[in-house]
Amino acid sequence: MILNRGNKVVYPNQGPCRIGALVQKVFAGRPTSFYSLTVMDDSGNVLFVPVDKVDTLGIRRLMERSEIPRLLSRLKREAETKILPTTAVNWKQRAIDNSKLLASGLPFDLAKIIGSLTELNETKALSPRDRQMLDKARKNLICEIAEVMVETKSAAEERVDNALKITKRRMRDSEGHDRDRNFSQASVRTNNMRQRVSFRG
Repeated sequence: MILNRGNKVVYPNQGPCRIGALVQKVFAGRPTSFYSLTVMDDSGNVLFVPVDKVDTLGIRRLMERSEIPRLLSRLKREAETKILPTTAVNWKQRAIDNSKLLASGLPFDLAKIIGSLTELNETKALSPRDRQMLDKARKNLICEIAEVMVETKSAAEERVDNALKITKRRMRDSEGHDRDRNFSQASVRTNNMRQRVSFRG
């Protein structure tokens, strides 16, 4: 991949970056060319990426605008996925899986982290490790959505939160329906038992 100054790319684990000037540095005793990448998360951090290593680091172009609806839809589905007891308890495996997803830097992998950890947070308080993972995934995804949609990070964050809120509301309605159905079934069983007792009497 050839990086052109002024273009924007996504660097895994760091999120969207703006490509700066090509710089020369002495590395391991010899002059080496580096791309300078400014991280676009308001931190102002600058990364220096060796030109001859850029194709091995997972750097990619920003999403297309047409992909955003599909991404938000995936975010809804990930948040709807029921957290299995083994997944909720096995924090070590969860941390390994989420670290791999974060390292990929792919938007749909970030959506998986956000959806699953947001759902887990509904049932138990997140550990510091999980909270850090969720915050990092949210920050990177929100920053990319903002750049793709040419809007503020606050507006992009609202898109993400709205997708999660719709999912939560749907799940609460579903749970309420299940409770009503279970209550109705229990009432029918109770009435049947009363009728049998009355008949025997």
